[in-house]
Amino acid sequence: MAAIVQTQAGARQRATCSCGIDIHAHVVPAEFPRSLRSPGPADWPSMAAAQDCHRHVMIAGKVYRTVSDRCWDVPKRIRDMDEMGLSLQAISPMPELLSYWMDARDGFDLLRYINDQMAEMVAASAGRLVALGGVPMQDLELAVREMQRVQQLGFRGVEIGSNVNGKPVGHPDLDAFFAAAESLGMAVFVHALRPTGMDRLVGPKNLQQVLAYPTDVGLAASSVICSNLVLRHPGLRIAFSHGGGTLSSLLPRLEQGWRTFPALREAIQVSPSEQARRLYYDALVFDPTALQRLLAVFGSDRIMLGTDYPFAFRDDRPAARICEAVTDFAIQEQLLHANARKWLGAE
Repeated sequence: MAAIVQTQAGARQRATCSCGIDIHAHVVPAEFPRSLRSPGPADWPSMAAAQDCHRHVMIAGKVYRTVSDRCWDVPKRIRDMDEMGLSLQAISPMPELLSYWMDARDGFDLLRYINDQMAEMVAASAGRLVALGGVPMQDLELAVREMQRVQQLGFRGVEIGSNVNGKPVGHPDLDAFFAAAESLGMAVFVHALRPTGMDRLVGPKNLQQVLAYPTDVGLAASSVICSNLVLRHPGLRIAFSHGGGTLSSLLPRLEQGWRTFPALREAIQVSPSEQARRLYYDALVFDPTALQRLLAVFGSDRIMLGTDYPFAFRDDRPAARICEAVTDFAIQEQLLHANARKWLGAE
């Protein structure tokens, strides 16, 4: 693996890097099969032609998103990784494809197909890609079964939504899944999905990604803390997208509430701030001051590089952005690759 090359410019260290590990990158298959059931669910996805190297992802007869062939083209993805300073990328399904709102068997069939497509991409990548599978969280027995299967395929973990049909990830009903993930040694990546609060946004639908996603991720991470999930499962490696969303801002209030209200002190068994430092987060916050805030709140051993590749709303220069925001060489290495290796179980 290439090393970080560092030069001195006054008191500020700068670096170029080809060693980054991206833990937040997505996949859409080039095609979708027909549903195995007849009639199939109305929201079973399909592909339609678009201009140039793009295709429309169709859900319920409407264009959900127009995507480029970089969603499935491994050589193009690897060329882009080289330009972004990445040695390794953890791929996961486009979150909408998790399909928790489908009948569980339909969701199971769809995610099994997508996981098989990701396994093929990993096999074709010459070691540059690893996979985080999708599992049907609307049925925990099926979710665990698929998680066991993708572990056998060599996947490093799974991606889940920030809520399961409105149920936050910290809800006790989901505990059996996290127990299984801990037992299997599978990392869990929590990504925003169908967030709450959409009725409070004024403007185009893109505000879902821009504003509602970080809100839902922050609430999801808070639910993990308030339910003591990592205390019950200390071996669980769970990470949150978009820098943990609003959690870094919510945490001081949660900490003060824990110190103020006896009911919170009784319910939350260990300080919220301490529990927050047992979680992982990507660095996808687009701002050096925000990144430095994450480091101060969560610790340098908990932040990992993330891009949201290959979608339009992504970080095209993730390694450079980290090296510009962080002057300490050892912390740069943590954020660029060391923390991700630990989270992925690659150490």
